[in-house]
Amino acid sequence: MSVTSSANTVWTGDLFSGSGRTTFDTSGLGTFDVSWKARTEPGAGTTTPEELLAAAHASCYSMAFSNELASNDTPPETVNTSAEVTFVPGTGITGIALTVSATVPGISEDDFQRIANAAKEGCPVSGALKATPITLTATLSS
Repeated sequence: MSVTSSANTVWTGDLFSGSGRTTFDTSGLGTFDVSWKARTEPGAGTTTPEELLAAAHASCYSMAFSNELASNDTPPETVNTSAEVTFVPGTGITGIALTVSATVPGISEDDFQRIANAAKEGCPVSGALKATPITLTATLSS
């Protein structure tokens, strides 16, 4: 069974002085302001496509890693993932850095690293972004 998720953005004005509002249609969780200025000067209460992509990647990776760990009979207590998406004006998205820290009882460091990397490769968002360099730093917490 496939699931389709949707969002929409309404943009007003040109790229540099205009702005938009992105709405999460499927979940109905909210509408968020977006602007070019936020892409080049983060903050000020507006989001960016890169921040939305980072949220998607961090959540997808956490799910994939949790599943891989459970399949290894070492389910995690916690998985904390952050994603940093780098955007260079005029070039585009140049890289994604995933950082994960997880508490996983009964797993060796070697198995943890192997499974963390397998989750990066198996994460559907990672797959969709294969044209972008993705790095992973994984830390086994105690």
